Amino acid sequence: MSTKVFADEPGITADGLPVEHELPERVGVVVLGGGMAGAAAMLAAAEEGQYVILLEKLPVLGGSTIRSAGLSAFVGTDEQREQGIEDSEELLRSDLLAVGGHRNDPELVDTYVAHQAGTYRWLKEHGVEYGHIHAASGQSVPRSHPSDTTATLRRLFTAAGALGARIILDAPVERLLTEGEGSERRVIGVLVERDGEEHTVLCDAVVVATGGFARDRELLDRVAPQMEHALLAGGPGNSGDGMVMAQALGAGVRDLPWIKGTYGIYAEPHPGEDGTGILAVYKGAIMVDVHGRRFVDESRPYKELGDASLAQEGGWTWQVLDARAMALTSDEVPIYDFAGRLSAGMLEVADTVEELAERLGTDPGVLEESVRDYNARIAAGEPDARGRRHLVGGVGHPTPIDTPPYYAQRSGTVVLATYCGLTVDPSMRVLDVFGDPIQRLYAAGEVVGGLHGAGYMTGSSIGKAAIFGRIAGTHAAHEESDLEW
Repeated sequence: MSTKVFADEPGITADGLPVEHELPERVGVVVLGGGMAGAAAMLAAAEEGQYVILLEKLPVLGGSTIRSAGLSAFVGTDEQREQGIEDSEELLRSDLLAVGGHRNDPELVDTYVAHQAGTYRWLKEHGVEYGHIHAASGQSVPRSHPSDTTATLRRLFTAAGALGARIILDAPVERLLTEGEGSERRVIGVLVERDGEEHTVLCDAVVVATGGFARDRELLDRVAPQMEHALLAGGPGNSGDGMVMAQALGAGVRDLPWIKGTYGIYAEPHPGEDGTGILAVYKGAIMVDVHGRRFVDESRPYKELGDASLAQEGGWTWQVLDARAMALTSDEVPIYDFAGRLSAGMLEVADTVEELAERLGTDPGVLEESVRDYNARIAAGEPDARGRRHLVGGVGHPTPIDTPPYYAQRSGTVVLATYCGLTVDPSMRVLDVFGDPIQRLYAAGEVVGGLHGAGYMTGSSIGKAAIFGRIAGTHAAHEESDLEW
């Protein structure tokens, strides 16, 4: 069983942010978790006039957000128009449902689509900047908006702080506090344990934005045994505690059977690996197994590529590319930073495919034949042996691997996020196992299930965190207070 976990990188420190140490006794809204969903909920609730505190169990902020590629899936944006990209909310909805195998909650998909434009504008109004739009996994047209996640979170935290909201670090929540019985039961606060002492913080509403459980090997083994040989990354605090605390109140969960890993990570812990991996396959590379054989349509969503790679001998494979694909390197988008991998010594390099095969240790003649067949079918306009028709999703056309030098990265699959979790309604109220709201409890971000279904469209995780976080914070702020101040 794999126990490989990538080293943690520093998160966002408290410098310049509205951070306090003392825990208050009563507030309007408590937000749990310091990633994108928590930041959006914090700011949205503060904009509604509530006194908000965000509790982060670690000494730094950022969660999985700062370990992601920083891509958000939005449509109808200024950046798309500037690049001449035609997109629509109808196409976005269709892609989300198709990639999710129509296992998604249609109401949550509709919620994402209906609120994405407003959230995009809201983020830009707060100074968030997006770069060159790229096509990516599961997208019919390019809609991945890259951003500097650390800068984005700092802007949101700062804006919330200007409205009186505060952040408290090193504040692990042990459980949610409730009062009442049956249908009258409601959340009234949280219990925090610090330095061996318990502290109660009362509030009108709680937003759970604690992320998933990509770092909890025991929980993953129970619900996703197919991830046995996957590596672990994601936010170091992603242990599933928020989901478990809500489940203790009867919360429902969904989409656990669809947990998938992300393909493209370097197959061993390496100082040059930041946890995002590369997807050279989306720029023209092919995937081959340890013998040198292709085994999958490389344009498929990278979660599906992860499943396919894990099923191969050893649970890892090779991405093989040439100078043509290497020329498409981009340091703006980590998954396309091939040159960075080369500089870090993470790529094998050779002047010929034959020499590359020797370096990789593939079976004699097998890699050479895989490349030869791939190139010949492209030249002849014949169907690809694995059904590949595009570079990624429905975008781009395959190009031959025929321009030296040739490169390969030993690539594994990593659990960066779990994309499943609590059942919620379109207002982000957490629902119990019977489908009824748990009063005054909201959730947002990776801890929420239902949006992705059986698959994952690139950009929908960061997009979901911002969109659903904003919705959760707004609705939580309108819970009527009946606490004595």
